[in-house]
Amino acid sequence: MLIQRKKYLDMLISGAGNGLIKIITGMRRSGKSFLLFKIFYNYLKEKGIEENHIIKLALDDLRSKSLRNPENLLSYIDSQIKNDGKTHYVIIDEVQLADSFVEVLLSLMHNPQLDVYVSGSNSKFLSKDVVTEFRGRGDEIRVWPLSFAEFYSAVGGDKIEAWNEYYTYGGLPQILQFDSEEKKINYLKNLYELTYLKDVLERNRLRNPEGLAKVVQVLASSIGSTVNPRRISNTFKSSGYNSVTDKTIQFYIDCLQDAFLIEEALRYDVKGRKYIGTESKYYFADMGLRASVLNFRQQEEPHIMENIIYNELKMRGYSVDVGLVENWSKNEAGKSFRQKLEVDFVVNRGAERIYIQSAFKLPNEEKKSQEERPFWAIRDNFKKIIIVGDTIKPKTDEWGIQTISLLDFLLNDKIL
Repeated sequence: MLIQRKKYLDMLISGAGNGLIKIITGMRRSGKSFLLFKIFYNYLKEKGIEENHIIKLALDDLRSKSLRNPENLLSYIDSQIKNDGKTHYVIIDEVQLADSFVEVLLSLMHNPQLDVYVSGSNSKFLSKDVVTEFRGRGDEIRVWPLSFAEFYSAVGGDKIEAWNEYYTYGGLPQILQFDSEEKKINYLKNLYELTYLKDVLERNRLRNPEGLAKVVQVLASSIGSTVNPRRISNTFKSSGYNSVTDKTIQFYIDCLQDAFLIEEALRYDVKGRKYIGTESKYYFADMGLRASVLNFRQQEEPHIMENIIYNELKMRGYSVDVGLVENWSKNEAGKSFRQKLEVDFVVNRGAERIYIQSAFKLPNEEKKSQEERPFWAIRDNFKKIIIVGDTIKPKTDEWGIQTISLLDFLLNDKIL
């Protein structure tokens, strides 16, 4: 099943010939190779680019092992270049497997005939040192698992049924190939245990697979809640894992982020305009993998909905934080007290800011007021939106607070 990932293809097309290295990142099995070797390759062919002007290399293929040597890789690419003045498109998958890959890419930039596209599966590919080397010379494109809109474009049918399928099994493209619940569950479990977990252990030379797996389970159980390494460490101690310190747990979390398996949302003081570094929320890049970690238990739709909204916002290019608003209230005795209210998402992109609440259901005015209360305490004019799981038409109340349905939000990337 061919899903034309138009958003990412458009990014590749807009960057063609700009003199920068196009760097495609994202978790394994999210579709990076397919994007480059199938979708983008087909686009180039349709535009009339000759086959011998497209140089494709997959460095995770054992047959390309010798090309992981930087001199061999450069020599091979040089040997494929025709001296005809035409642009040659160099497409390298899993380029971080090449030794000294930064120097290789910088060397390729010296040839004006080359337009270079590379992929990598871990964020060390974009570590601080690499970012410094490529500042002004690299163009990152982050590829996510299928959005719900992409998923629905492939499966069609009833939107609610598609949503149920999506939040249960996630959006890794290959999940669409399986026709039964059993096959999907087995695929996700094997992928998590034999690919992702093993990959993180081996890449970071971790010697406590049980401890790492336990951290992933805690994070999977905690989506929608703030956590920190010390609190997780205390949970471990109560379960007999005394040897896992908070520093070790933080390192495990960094490794999971490094593999693009989880994302961190920092807490942000809206009124004080500063970050609060004590606790964070962590969201999974794919809900099917999250479900497999928990053996497909704890399928709380409200928390999953919040996670998917977070992912969708990130896919659309926003930075996303968890907001805190300090407010003064009065108790029944009329005594004032200070109250901290949470805004699910403080969303920024350039000069644009949006405050968003995720509410699975709004059964009555009391629940609606509860969701709106943090908005009332924010004294600015940026857009304020509640996304609800109910099927409703978009509306705006007298406070200027908009309410939209989850499916409208997911299927219309212009709705914000």
